[in-house]
Amino acid sequence: MNNNHSKIIENDNMGKLINIDNGGTLTDIWVLDGDKSYHTKTITTPYDLSKCFYEGLKKVSGVIYGEDDLAALLQSTDHIRYSTTQGTNALVMKKGPRLGLIIDKKTKLEDLLSTDKEAEMFPALVGDRVEQIDNNLTGDAYSHALSAAINRLSSDGANRIVVSFSGDDYLKKEASFRSLSFKLFPRHLLGAVPLLYAGSLSSDQNALRRTWTAINNAFLHPAMEQFLFNADNKLREFRMTNPLLIYRNDGYAGRVAKTVALKTYSSGPRAGMDSAKAYAEYYGFNKFLTFDVGGTTTDIGLIEDDVVKAFSHGEVEGVECSFPLCDIKSIGVGGGSIFRVKDGSITVGPDSVGGAPGPACFGMGGKEATITDALLLMGLLDPETYFGGEMKLDADRSRAIIAENIAEPLGITVNQAIHDMLKAWAGDIATGLSNYTELTDDTVLSAFGGGGPMGALAVADAAGMKNVLVPRLSAVFSAHGIGFSDIAHMSELKLDNNDAASLTEVLAQLKTRVSRDMFSEGFDIEECELQAWLLINGKEIELDLSSPSLSNSISNIDEVIAGMRAIKSVNRAKLPEKIDVDQHEPRIGAIRELMNADGSTQELPVINVEDQTPGATGVGPAVIEEAFWTCKVEAGWAYEFTINGDVLFKKID
Repeated sequence: MNNNHSKIIENDNMGKLINIDNGGTLTDIWVLDGDKSYHTKTITTPYDLSKCFYEGLKKVSGVIYGEDDLAALLQSTDHIRYSTTQGTNALVMKKGPRLGLIIDKKTKLEDLLSTDKEAEMFPALVGDRVEQIDNNLTGDAYSHALSAAINRLSSDGANRIVVSFSGDDYLKKEASFRSLSFKLFPRHLLGAVPLLYAGSLSSDQNALRRTWTAINNAFLHPAMEQFLFNADNKLREFRMTNPLLIYRNDGYAGRVAKTVALKTYSSGPRAGMDSAKAYAEYYGFNKFLTFDVGGTTTDIGLIEDDVVKAFSHGEVEGVECSFPLCDIKSIGVGGGSIFRVKDGSITVGPDSVGGAPGPACFGMGGKEATITDALLLMGLLDPETYFGGEMKLDADRSRAIIAENIAEPLGITVNQAIHDMLKAWAGDIATGLSNYTELTDDTVLSAFGGGGPMGALAVADAAGMKNVLVPRLSAVFSAHGIGFSDIAHMSELKLDNNDAASLTEVLAQLKTRVSRDMFSEGFDIEECELQAWLLINGKEIELDLSSPSLSNSISNIDEVIAGMRAIKSVNRAKLPEKIDVDQHEPRIGAIRELMNADGSTQELPVINVEDQTPGATGVGPAVIEEAFWTCKVEAGWAYEFTINGDVLFKKID
């Protein structure tokens, strides 16, 4: 069960491709090596992310070579792409630097606190370290005001200062402030406080949103910088050919030195959706609804007509930012959600046992009932093979906790309780799905994450859905999704005048910017694909660079922003060519005894994913199992293994 490789992915390049998704509880690793792929998981070490980073690399080298050989792995690798939740966790926990903020007199502080989330975040990130400067001042008066503002914020404990000005000329104002600040506070002096400018981060014309984007980015930057540069430097000690690439929430990757900290926020969920997009296109699903079960929450997303559902201005911890983000809905139901009895009914979450102490069956002191405990007692989870055989489960602890917390308060047997728990858990997720989008006849449901497949068909039954896909790489689906990314950089600028001359000038400036960024990645602009677009009053239209032009309907009062992206395609994941295969009986690896609600048992075949060939077909009830996920095939469902090794389920009428 630990030899997690298969010949399901095609790739023409010889060097290995390593993709790492660093989650809050587990870190997932997926390696592509020619026509073979390997994957594994390791426990995330939030106190030192470099530990789980390298432990994961060592572990997957053992999967590939039969023993840990990190040097051999890294020296045969073209690229490592990495996604981390560190930014997300830092903002959730509000642990980071003490920020100062300099704004102009036209910006009202209360406008930055206009929502409940803004009012909650601002005191934790900035507090009262705010200075306002009059940009109408000139000469010595302006110099004195600038110097006094920086000195006061530094004296109040700010170790990073965000500068954000309003008005159409905000870039010019910030440039003047930057030039003077360098003269008054040279960066080479010890103790110099970094000044970060909102206008350098985003072309967003909304000053308040631009300010919040800069605040959140400045808060994330120090910890991200320290860890990622250290990881990159250590990789160089192993003579890695290319630098570490950071996967971003725009679906592209870039080296550490060219990555905006805030672009790492929610990058893991974005990778999962990029993977889902590739699968939706591959299988021809018009509406592909996904749910990713984590320890505390389940993330729901949608691919419709090959487009990832997204917001043009996403939310960072409930505060709108200048960057687009996937429209991913998190509901408080996960693999570690706590089950309780309230008013004679079973409730699920929203609190969770987390990775520690974890479910009762982990034997680390957990005293709350979870879905993992229920499915262990049901017989679905094998205590000998769970988590690739690396984590032994204690069923006696699960039984005692469920008896005490669920069965006895309801006056039912433990066997009935565990089935009722699954029904409540699946029902809550099904409700979340239906609240997120309309469940149409052509909607295909996909479950991923280590916990997604275990109750996928129970969720589908509760939601009334008839088609489900469980990817073979479900347990590392976001890490897999990182593998579909290319190296890219983009830039945007507002047109000063809405005419052809201004458009030509701005496009030239944008090309210079993205050329510089790609050169720092080691690529000439001639090697890259260029994409361009216009944002006209917030609405995006594609721009043909061979003959760029403005519509005659655009007037001078319209807001026109031009954007450009340079993309260099590199070693990346590909799905195999679809071919017709003959249906045949699956290979049965074992028989597993599952407990029914009435106390009787049923013996179900265990279908090991690694042992199957494309076209293997059967009907439930059965158990389908991979090293890091288990799926109960409910009665009334048929399944088939695809050429890609995924499992397609269809409800039998």
